[in-house]
Amino acid sequence: MSAVTLPLVPFGGPLLTDPEADLVVQAAQGDAEAFGNLYARHLPGLYRYILARLRDKLEAEDLVEAVFLRAWEALPTYRIGEFPFSAWLHRVGHNLLVDHYRSWRTRKALADEAVEDTDLEDPGSWPEEAVLASERRRWVQGALARLRPEYQQILALRFVSGLSHAEAAEVLGVNPGTVRVLQHRALKALLAGLQGEEG
Repeated sequence: MSAVTLPLVPFGGPLLTDPEADLVVQAAQGDAEAFGNLYARHLPGLYRYILARLRDKLEAEDLVEAVFLRAWEALPTYRIGEFPFSAWLHRVGHNLLVDHYRSWRTRKALADEAVEDTDLEDPGSWPEEAVLASERRRWVQGALARLRPEYQQILALRFVSGLSHAEAAEVLGVNPGTVRVLQHRALKALLAGLQGEEG
C-alpha cells in the first residue's frame, strides 16, 4: 500500500489534536497492528452503542464488524484534527445503522428485545435484590423502547457509548446545542414514561 498523507488541519479550521493521531496515521498507511490497537480501544463503546440501538447481540456483533471493516477501508479519508477518531468511528456506525434500518426494517425488534448485558446496578448476592434489579431493568428498558427513535439514539450515544456533546453532535450531523436540547427532551420523556408506568 502506498503512503497516505492525512491532513492535520481542517480547511480553514484551528489545529485540533487527537491523542490517537499517530495510530490513525499508521493504520491509514496499512499498519494492521495500529488498526488493531484502535479496534481494541473502541470496540467496547461502539458495541454498546450499536447493541443499545439494535437490541440483538448477534446483529450488533455483525454490524460492529462491518463498521470496523468500513472504517479500515475509509481510514484514508479521515481528517485528523477535524473531529476525534471516536466520533468519526461512531459516525460510520451511525451510517451503517441507518442502512441496516432501511434494508431490514428492524424497528419492531427495538421494542421487542431487551438488552441482556446492560446492568443498571449490581444486584448483589440476594435473590430478592436480583429479582428487583431485573424488574427495574425491564421497566427502564420498556420506557426507553417507547421513546421516539431520535431520543433513543441520543441517550445511547451519550450514556451508553459515553460520547461528549460535541462527539454526539458529529455522529448525528448537528451542532452540540441541538444535542443538549435533544438529550434534555429525551430524559424528560423517559422520566414521564417511567412516572406514567408507576401511577
